[in-house]
Amino acid sequence: MEIRQLKYFLAIAEAGQITKAAARLHITQPPLSQQMILLEKELGVQLIERTKKHITLTESGYILQNRAEQILELIHTTMDEIREAANGISGKLTIGTITSSGRSLIPEFIQKFHQTYPKISFDVRLGDSRRILELLNAGVIEIGLVRLPIDISLYNYISLPQENMVIVALPDAIKSEDKETLSFDKIKNYPLLIHRRYETIISDYCSQAGFEPNVLCTSDDTTSLLIWAKLGLGIAIVPETTVNLLQDSPLLVQKPTSPAIVTVAAVIWLKKHTLSTAAAHFLEMFKETNAGL
Repeated sequence: MEIRQLKYFLAIAEAGQITKAAARLHITQPPLSQQMILLEKELGVQLIERTKKHITLTESGYILQNRAEQILELIHTTMDEIREAANGISGKLTIGTITSSGRSLIPEFIQKFHQTYPKISFDVRLGDSRRILELLNAGVIEIGLVRLPIDISLYNYISLPQENMVIVALPDAIKSEDKETLSFDKIKNYPLLIHRRYETIISDYCSQAGFEPNVLCTSDDTTSLLIWAKLGLGIAIVPETTVNLLQDSPLLVQKPTSPAIVTVAAVIWLKKHTLSTAAAHFLEMFKETNAGL
């Protein structure tokens, strides 16, 4: 099994057609088809199911697609590290980040990092904490920014300052004299929109306040919850930084009290994993920048 064959296979998997994949690879269709036949023969399994219009991956094909992406990413990382050793600090830094911080904290820090290390380029992936952990475990990224908790037996981490969870709703959705804070028990009669990651903690807080939450929607996407709140379907409880995901929004933001709810984000990386030079310098600067926080 050759690296070239893995690249060919991934091109076919992404294009859904051998003809389209051949065009993307700037080769003709017959040699591409022949390489796939040879790859299947070598592995002793069928990787793709062919029809006249398109191809689909078999179960074995999906496994190879996942592994091929990891293998090629590792090869690219290795090549970057070799170049770094020869040419100084350069290469590509692969980062995964939760959506809210990816649009606020990360760009500001990367601006500072880029000024210090202008030869380093970036590959930034967005997703929820679960997706970022998957990418980190698969070796697709080196550094992740996620919400705690995490398994500290698997990851090193740098905690960021605590962040308030806030209640977000249309201005007339909740009757309250205080437009900045809101007693938590005042939301007991309203439908709630919450992120799946915070479902347990919010339910616990509701129980402490003496009521069972009326959860209208749980989601893995904070932006969707804010849109639902904007449509008047309920009130969202989200980390404070995420309210900026909707521009020019009419939503009212209030900090719950009695009790207040907080969440913590952290920069993480795998234990027992040798970081690239770019990643190591990124973490070193991140530690220095956040040392006083």
